[in-house]
Amino acid sequence: MNINSIDDLSRAAKRAIFLAVDSLLVPIALYCAFALRYGTATPWMPIADSWVLFPVLTMWGVGIIWALRLHRIKLNAFDTHSMANIALAALFLTGSAIILSYVLNLSAPRSVPVLLGLFFCMFAVCARLCGLSLLRWVSQNHSNRKPVAIYGAGAAGIQLAAALRQASEARPVFFIDDNPTLHGLMVAGLPVYGPDKLGKLISVRGIEQILLAVPSMTKERRDEVIAKLGAYDVEVRVLPSYVELMSGKGLMQSLHTVAPDQLLGRDKVALDTPEIAKTYAGRVVMVTGAGGSIGSELCRQLLNCNPARIILFEQGEFQLYTIDQELQAEAKATGIPVIARLGSVTNKARVTGVIAEEGVEIILHAAAYKHVPLVEENELEGARNNVLGTQVVAEAAAAAKLERFILISTDKAVRPTNIMGATKRMAELVVQDTQTRHDATKFAMVRFGNVLGSSGSVLPLFQKQIARGGPVTVTHKDVTRFFMTIPEAARLVLLAGAYAKGGDVFVLDMGEPQKIIDIAHRMITLSGRKVKDPKTGVGDIEIKVTGLRPGEKLYEELLIDDDSLRPTPHAKILRAQEGMLSQIEVASMVRELQGSITEADTVRLRRLIAARVEGYHVQENDSQVS
Repeated sequence: MNINSIDDLSRAAKRAIFLAVDSLLVPIALYCAFALRYGTATPWMPIADSWVLFPVLTMWGVGIIWALRLHRIKLNAFDTHSMANIALAALFLTGSAIILSYVLNLSAPRSVPVLLGLFFCMFAVCARLCGLSLLRWVSQNHSNRKPVAIYGAGAAGIQLAAALRQASEARPVFFIDDNPTLHGLMVAGLPVYGPDKLGKLISVRGIEQILLAVPSMTKERRDEVIAKLGAYDVEVRVLPSYVELMSGKGLMQSLHTVAPDQLLGRDKVALDTPEIAKTYAGRVVMVTGAGGSIGSELCRQLLNCNPARIILFEQGEFQLYTIDQELQAEAKATGIPVIARLGSVTNKARVTGVIAEEGVEIILHAAAYKHVPLVEENELEGARNNVLGTQVVAEAAAAAKLERFILISTDKAVRPTNIMGATKRMAELVVQDTQTRHDATKFAMVRFGNVLGSSGSVLPLFQKQIARGGPVTVTHKDVTRFFMTIPEAARLVLLAGAYAKGGDVFVLDMGEPQKIIDIAHRMITLSGRKVKDPKTGVGDIEIKVTGLRPGEKLYEELLIDDDSLRPTPHAKILRAQEGMLSQIEVASMVRELQGSITEADTVRLRRLIAARVEGYHVQENDSQVS
């Protein structure tokens, strides 16, 4: 039997079947009432004396079934409320049979109507339970639904099991719970076992996923449970919030893989400070690159700072449309206007026009080409956007005497080995120079490490590779990176705006750098799979070392000069006063850069970078496969 053939029936067809079955149960229940009352399976004489009850009650029963909407009860949603409706229908049938017997002066005993109601109620409930059992049997034995175990037999676990029974992606098999009083019981139709039996049950029942459904569990306890579950050859997923379930996604899409925040190698940094709200409240804030990972998060967090207006500036039409649509609903609720403006940061007239038109007071400059391999192969466009674009926006901010200008930079700008990092360092030099010539505006820069979950970061790439079954590609076994979350990155930018004194560089204390290959190992383990041993071939996902890409560094640094560090009001945020070029040197650098772009001369550009960017060097390409 194919369950899809049942599911594909129209709603009207399903209701017609239920109506027909319930209608047929009325004469069957009446016959059983006579049979039980007279103690024989062939009560033909008594039935003959009261035969009129059969057609009249059957037709009347159809009306009762229709009025009480018994034919609209979904099998998967059959509950006590549905049973109460069936009992009410049985009560109406009993009353109708009694009234009909009196009106027609029939000889049938008065106990027959009562038995009729009892039999109808019993048969209608049993018919639905049998139908539900049949559907579940077909679903379990003739479908591709993934068998899953639910960790947590509380309210959330019970609701999850009920939802999964109606989902097409997975079917719940049993509960796992730490509470020993629940072990051996049946909850929501599923057996409950202790964690000590999980290993054997996974093998016997063919479990492919474990769904952690204990929202009230503390983060420490949840991490402990996840670590224990990671020892089994299954994927571990965490029950999402109700907001995610209501977002319109399918259930299994909403159940997300264990959040990789643990990969930070440190606790998240708390960056909620009153300075942020004071700095942006009542101001008109413009975010360039508003459709990017950092730019869009900045816009979301700005809504909580009560600005006068938020200006979304983005050259990508689709990216601008996406973030504008996302923010408009919340913007209406908070009363903060969100205005979308298409344009490139390299277009001076457009940038200047938007600043003047909207009365911008603060600019958060997140627009940049940031993907190392792409910029390495398109260095002229990378330089045009990252350097000249920054100069255009910074000069426009200075000319309009804006309050603040914050540049989002990168740790790759420190002693860079690639064009992307070099252009970001040049952008920093341009901003530092602009500050020396314009005191009315406070210019500052923020350097990030790698941002968890942003486009182009290793985590989305690893997740896709793991989902495909591998291999997970790592460029070098010793490559390390600093990591931070998107909210941390966006919050750091907002704090930099609050702490800015002029020409300073802000960095976040991100703990120790993480080895990328270690992150690959942890992500594979968290996804419920095992790293394949290259010698024995045992395991699920292979980690393949591919060799450093052009311009890629083994490790990143946040500071050019560690001795330049200065404290800020926040213990985890540091300010650096770094060396800079003179105004004449910056002007010469920009002229040479413009000449390189105009003549499409990449050799000239790289020569300029080598001369002007401190510490720039080409990374040796050593794959270190062993």
